[in-house]
Amino acid sequence: FSGSLRPPLDRLAALLRGRDLIPHCPLRVSVDLPSGLDADSGLIPGHAAEADLTITFTAPKAANVLPPASRCNGRLITAHIGSPQELIDAQPSGLFLSEKKDARKWLQATAFSKDSYKNRRGHAVIIAGSANYSGAAVLAANAAMRSGVGMVTLITPQSTVGAAASRLLPEVMLRGVAETTDGMIAEAAFDEAVEMSAGADAVAVGCGIGRSEETQRFVKRAVATMKCPMIIDADALTLLSPFAVELGREIEGAARILTPHEGEFLRLIGAADKDAIKDRESAVRSFAVKHGVILVLKGERVLIGLPDGRVIVNPTGNSGLGKAGNGDTLTGILAGFTAQAAAMRIGSSETVTAAVYVAGKAGDIAESKYGKHVMTASDVRECLAEAFAEIIK
Repeated sequence: FSGSLRPPLDRLAALLRGRDLIPHCPLRVSVDLPSGLDADSGLIPGHAAEADLTITFTAPKAANVLPPASRCNGRLITAHIGSPQELIDAQPSGLFLSEKKDARKWLQATAFSKDSYKNRRGHAVIIAGSANYSGAAVLAANAAMRSGVGMVTLITPQSTVGAAASRLLPEVMLRGVAETTDGMIAEAAFDEAVEMSAGADAVAVGCGIGRSEETQRFVKRAVATMKCPMIIDADALTLLSPFAVELGREIEGAARILTPHEGEFLRLIGAADKDAIKDRESAVRSFAVKHGVILVLKGERVLIGLPDGRVIVNPTGNSGLGKAGNGDTLTGILAGFTAQAAAMRIGSSETVTAAVYVAGKAGDIAESKYGKHVMTASDVRECLAEAFAEIIK
């Protein structure tokens, strides 16, 4: 159903959000979805009950998976009651929940064969870092190297090379390019970067690159002209804001994958008021369709907007991922997955869905090992092996 609860049920729902009414009740269970939620959105129109366990039927509803409504669900179980699959598939819906089987299918499709070698597994190029933010470049490049890709090259300002080299995995290739007086990538580095990226299967740009005018010109030229899939993150998103339609067009099938958090997304759409993205699903869908891009909106539940209008909800991950460096790590994982997919001719939509699921799963494993207070982005990267193993089994 939809709509807020009417009196007196609204007052009862408000009481049920705490345990004052029934302090000794060991478990609060909701059937289908907690009373008071709008089944078709993630919004809470008024008061709603708060459950410890929600048992929904056939398939999750929007209110089961989209925050803030999803916070009222507690643990979610989907019970199958014999609904014919063909009827489910025939229902018009633009919202989907990614599942373990989706990530498993991608990992199986990109599994190592007996004759695998680096050139067949893709080459990811990371354009990142500046004098003040070498760590962002290192985190992205090292995460890409752990993703299963064949080769990784980090392109960074010349003065950042030393700081990066001391922390990079030795397998990562490192190239320095022209920089501004402030140690950011200069526009003059563009031709160098293009030459260094020749043959790359995917390029990621933005982690820690800074926001100088020269760097902005570099980023705009790269996004508009590079003929391979690109992951655009962090400072690059700000340098491209507000986002122009022509920057999102595909160049010979080369997807543009944008990974903003909510503040960066507001800048991309040219808005200052958070109400502009209060309905996150609609905002993500509208942007992805308008610009022809894949949009990965980070937050409590990552939403993936696809150019065909579908929105994918990612169920993995936790608030411990809201620390510095985790966005850079996700960018590296996306770059590595995208390079593998391009080399093996696998679609960008399923690749991004799988990468986000795997990154979130690694974050969940890191939380179980170290706790949210202690876990770091480097811990998440080091948990990738366990995430792969858990998904594949």
